[in-house]
Amino acid sequence: MIVIAMGVCGTGKTLIGELLSERLACDFVDGDTLHSVANKSKMSQGIPLTDEDRLPWLQAIRQVIETKQSMGETTVFTCSSLKRMYRDILRGQDQNIKFLYLKGSYELLQQRLAARSGHFFDPSLLQTQLDTLEEPDAYEAITIDIALSPEQIVTQVMQQLDLSKGICQEI
Repeated sequence: MIVIAMGVCGTGKTLIGELLSERLACDFVDGDTLHSVANKSKMSQGIPLTDEDRLPWLQAIRQVIETKQSMGETTVFTCSSLKRMYRDILRGQDQNIKFLYLKGSYELLQQRLAARSGHFFDPSLLQTQLDTLEEPDAYEAITIDIALSPEQIVTQVMQQLDLSKGICQEI
C-alpha cells in the first residue's frame, strides 16, 4: 500500500507522514527531497512553480512509488499534489494508492509558516498554492483537519484506512 500525505505548505505533511510511517512500521519518503535544485531555488525566491516545473518532480516520485510497489513495500510519501492531474500522475493506473488530504484554515497555515525556519519554501507562496489547489473529493482522498493534534490525525487515518492494528499489509 502507498499512502500520500498531501496539502499546501504548512499543513504538516512531513510530520504526519513520519508519524504515520512509524505507526505502520514502514518506509517514509518526503517528496520535497526529490525536487530539483532549480525548483527549490525558485520556491526559496518566492517564485511559484509551473506545471512544467512540477512534471519531472512528480515523475520522480512516481518512479519511487513504482519501485516500492515492485518490492511489495508499504510506504508513506509526502507530496503537495495540488491538482487532480498531479494526483493522476502519482497514482498511475494503481487505484490502491491512498491520498490523505491535510486541510487547514488560511490563518492556521500562516501561523505555522511564520513559526517555521530552515525550509526552502517562501511563505509568501501560500496564497499561490491555495489558488492552485483542486481539493480532492471524498472518493479520492481522506480529508483531515490539521487543527487536530498530530496524534489525533494519525489515529483518524489509521481508523479510516482500517489499519487500527498498525499492521502494514496490503488492503
